[in-house]
Amino acid sequence: MSQTELGEFDLSVLAPNGLRRGRTTGSCATAAVKAALYLLLHGERRTQIEITLPDDAHYLTVPIQDSRRLDDQTTRAEVLKDGGDDPDNTHGATIFAEVRRNNEGQIRFFAGVGVGTATQPGLRVAVGEPAINPTPRNMMLQAVAEVSANKDQGFDLTIGCINGEAIARKTFNPRLGIVGGISILGTSGIVEPLSLASWIASIEVYVRVALGNDAISIALLPGKIGRVYSKSVLGLPEQRSVQIANFLGDALAFVQQALAEEQRDLDVLWLLGHPGKLAKVLDGVWDTHSSKSDMAMSVVARIAAERGFDSRLVHELAQANTVEAAMERLKNEPGAQALWIDIEQRIAALVQTRVPAVKKVAVRLFNLQGESLGEV
Repeated sequence: MSQTELGEFDLSVLAPNGLRRGRTTGSCATAAVKAALYLLLHGERRTQIEITLPDDAHYLTVPIQDSRRLDDQTTRAEVLKDGGDDPDNTHGATIFAEVRRNNEGQIRFFAGVGVGTATQPGLRVAVGEPAINPTPRNMMLQAVAEVSANKDQGFDLTIGCINGEAIARKTFNPRLGIVGGISILGTSGIVEPLSLASWIASIEVYVRVALGNDAISIALLPGKIGRVYSKSVLGLPEQRSVQIANFLGDALAFVQQALAEEQRDLDVLWLLGHPGKLAKVLDGVWDTHSSKSDMAMSVVARIAAERGFDSRLVHELAQANTVEAAMERLKNEPGAQALWIDIEQRIAALVQTRVPAVKKVAVRLFNLQGESLGEV
């Protein structure tokens, strides 16, 4: 689909919670790449750029802070990161792209100053690669295709962030084995603002809707993982599944409160998601935001030790840089599925203590691809 057929994503239209949306670092980097390409290939210094969003249905207009030539073969453009009303550590940072022709006939990605490089396995990018996640890479590849008429021409795309190394110290990047700066992230290109109070209040509304009409089962999902399972396997209609983000404790309190008010029980409460979030419960964590809790590798390692896994493997699990890396290490172990089932059952038992009006709590854990780890 050509960009003229797309609809504009208007950031001036507020999110349902009344807050302003923003641009991801991936969108900023893509706009910078596209602006630098226009200057390099066509001599055009653009003050704003239209980029295609990953939904292939919308484009986003992004202001360009600066663009200039570095030499005959290289240009640079800069974009200000605006996270809307959900400012994170990169809000207000300057994301830049330097674009240079190469003779390889390929699009190559490089980490500029302030963007990190992966040094450990288990991330969305390979060891040695710049910390630019797959969706932003695809957005940049599309931007190149939209500007360059020569499909055989190669370009080196160097993505950086002014002061990015200092910004990254406030994130999980050092623990994840990403050194030298921030990550370029985003799965939709748009930052959805999450006001803490309004988000928690909205969860209560969604929980009450899910429980309406004497529902016999509902599902709580920390993220999008588990949605397919809820719909296709459990057969739950959309309103019976509630996105709860990091607020598991609050969501459970709302379930119990609503059932108590109605003086009834719920047959089954499903909890569907990634162990990186849900396994934190076994450390007594009920708000799973990364700023309020450690990552869950130690939980997985502890239960693996209790189940008699080899001590060397247990150590590797504890030292993994992400839960995803621990999952990968366990993938070919004979007792891996039984381990995940055990973790699911332990989470369910602990959650059950929070919701006495629920007859049964059932937990299902999935990897990032949505594949079941324990019970199927």
